[in-house]
Formats: sequence, C-alpha cells, structure tokens
Amino acid sequence: MEQKPEAQVESGESATTSTQKDLASRERVALAQGRGGILGIKAGMTQVYSDNGDSIAVTVIDLKPNVVTQVKTLEKNGYQAVQVGILERKPKSVSKPEQGHAKTSETTGFYHYQELRFKKDAKLDGVAVGKVLSPDFIKAGDFVDLIAISKGKGFQGGMKRFHMAGGYKSHGASLSHRQLGSIGNRADPAKCFKNKKMPGQMGNERVTVQNVMVVRVDTENQLMLVHGSVPGPRSGIVTIRRTVKNAG
Repeated sequence: MEQKPEAQVESGESATTSTQKDLASRERVALAQGRGGILGIKAGMTQVYSDNGDSIAVTVIDLKPNVVTQVKTLEKNGYQAVQVGILERKPKSVSKPEQGHAKTSETTGFYHYQELRFKKDAKLDGVAVGKVLSPDFIKAGDFVDLIAISKGKGFQGGMKRFHMAGGYKSHGASLSHRQLGSIGNRADPAKCFKNKKMPGQMGNERVTVQNVMVVRVDTENQLMLVHGSVPGPRSGIVTIRRTVKNAG
C-alpha cells in the first residue's frame, strides 16, 4: 500500500488544527436567565482564610471551557435549552456523527454533553453556538446548587448504606451483629414491602447539594471556590446552578 509522505501528513494535521479556534480565546457569554448554569471539574479541596482570619474549607472547581454546541428553541424543539460540551476530544476518538454535530461549533467533539433547561419565557439573548459560557452569573457570597455523580461504593450492607444500628453486641448474640433484624410480618401480608431499606448498590447516583456558598470566583484562572465538600471523586463533572431555595 502506498503511504503518504510525512510532509503531506503534517500539512493535513496542521490544516485540521488550524480550523479549530482556541477555546480560551473565544467570546464568552453568561447564562443569566433563570437559574443560569455552568459545568466544572472537581479539582480537590483546600482552605482559605477570611478577613477575620477564620479558616474556611473549600472545594476547588476548575471551570473548563463550556462550549455551546446547540441552542434548542420552543418553536423547533418544544422547549428551551442550551446544550454545552466540556473536555474536548481528539478527532480520531470521535465518531463521524458526533463530528458532524460538533462541526457547527468548530470543535472536534467532547467527552461530556449536557443540556441546561430554561423556562418557556426565558430570553436567551446573546447565546449562540460556538461561544463559551462564563461564570459571571454568580459572584462571591451567592448560594448555588451543586449536582454531581457520587462515588460508587459497590454492594453494601444495611449498616453502612443506611446507618442502621445492627444487632446486640452482648453475650449470646452470635452472627447477628450486623444484621437488619425483622424485615416484615408473618402470614399477613406474607411479603416484604417495596422500598424496604436493605443491602444493595450504594453510591454512583445523581446527588444535589443545595445552598452551597460561593467563597471566591477567579475569572482570570477560571476557578471557583465553594464552601464545604462536593459530591463525586476528583476529576468528576459538577453542574453549578443558582439555588432553588432562599438561602439564609
């Protein structure tokens, strides 16, 4: 089989990369309508000090470029939403249909896509395909809801999964220390009711932590510091939206 010269291969790769805009230099837009929204990557925990000298435990969220890949409208799709992609992939790792979808935003594709829905009367002015979301819709002192996938802990018993007390630890209570105890009646109704708390899969589910205070927003380095812990492991994807409750 005839192979292409190295010069042609390099020129082809440079042509491919030249068509992609630098995500960091793209025009930014903030989703200020409704609850807003932006995605980030959980980077880890640290501590900062307040003006009074108090130590505050914070979680650092890396606000990687959120590229708008599709804007869904009420007339065309039946609801209003903004689809964003985060963590760009190499062209060789992206399927042809996904490349066609990402072509409108002048990207090669992403590891994660997500929709941020809005009410029917929301005005998404200035939001266009190819732009990058900005965290300007929130500032330090605001309260947000953080949504992420919790750490998966596999199949666990009732004591670890639901903090049950377990059996007696006294003399004679053999092999019942970590058992649940009674799980139902006898002849009537002669069954266990649904949704009974029992051993099973723990973690690896969508978790929302509400009313989390934003300690700092570093727009220059695209970082956000939030008070306390955040669900999921490091390098996990976190959705940040305004809180649905009245904080404070």
